[in-house]
Amino acid sequence: MSVSEMDGFGSAPPTAAAEAPEFLDKAITCIDCSKDFIWTVGEQVFFRDKQLQNPPKRCKDCKQAKNERLAAIALAQASGIRQRIEVAVDCARCSSSTTVPFYPSQGRPVYCRSCFLEMNPQVLNGGEK
Repeated sequence: MSVSEMDGFGSAPPTAAAEAPEFLDKAITCIDCSKDFIWTVGEQVFFRDKQLQNPPKRCKDCKQAKNERLAAIALAQASGIRQRIEVAVDCARCSSSTTVPFYPSQGRPVYCRSCFLEMNPQVLNGGEK
């Protein structure tokens, strides 16, 4: 090894193989649907090359649904016309399928109409207890 190849401390500079961490497929749990998905080696290399620091939080289906929601919101804001939305969800209490006129917040329970009214009977009385 010539003097020009040595760093200032008399040792050779690290090789590219020593610098690059070894990647393996990783299982990650989606924050929206709670299902596991695989973060592949190719995706990890892409994240490293783009200097992205955090791993993905959502599976591909949930990420696409989130992007569609954001696009619908942006379209509604740009057009100035209030868009009516309907989101399909499962009731947190009885697990039946229902629809709600809003995008549920992450981690907050959503109830079907009958469970909501059963838990909040004052709604039917106009707020009186």
